[in-house]
Amino acid sequence: MIETRFWMIRHAVVDENSRAILYGVMDVPLCETSLAAQGPMYAALARRLPQPAVWKVTPLSRTRRTALLIFDAGYPAREPGVEPDLIEQSLGEWQGLPHAELPAKLAYPQPPFWPLAGDEKPPGGESMVEVIARSGAALERLARDHPGEDIVIVSHGGTIRAAVAHALAVHPSHALHLSIHNLSLTCLERHPEGWRVTCVNEMPGY
Repeated sequence: MIETRFWMIRHAVVDENSRAILYGVMDVPLCETSLAAQGPMYAALARRLPQPAVWKVTPLSRTRRTALLIFDAGYPAREPGVEPDLIEQSLGEWQGLPHAELPAKLAYPQPPFWPLAGDEKPPGGESMVEVIARSGAALERLARDHPGEDIVIVSHGGTIRAAVAHALAVHPSHALHLSIHNLSLTCLERHPEGWRVTCVNEMPGY
């Protein structure tokens, strides 16, 4: 297997009402006000991303729409493939809860930068441990299927943290300290010898 390069982008900001709740894998809309203001960021991503490349999105519309906006900003358009195993962490029965109602339900102390601790598993949902296993297996499969290629993936904050945790072989609690902003770029390389992380949370235009 030769080197495969992954270019992972977190989707654009979701709308204000959705940000007020735990939305997880709910199919929530993007924030139209933010989209109007972030045109230069899409253009910067269109210039930064490699050509040619395989494109993947998740089943949630916010990732597909983000990809289409990058195409509109100058990247040659194509039909992105859908990769279900790179979807956001499922919060199960806790999805839709206002953030203020979550702490009373937790079995572990709430970390400062993510709603759930790495080992916390919501009823009917996933723990970050499981997200790392799921997304890591997907990246390994994509590396086998696309040796030597560039793969652009529009995904989610939790999934990108999980991908970095897989690449670095770190505990889920460590991954939760990573900052992954909307529209940021994280780059991973799968070499025959193992994984290499080349950038995390790079903001377009900076």
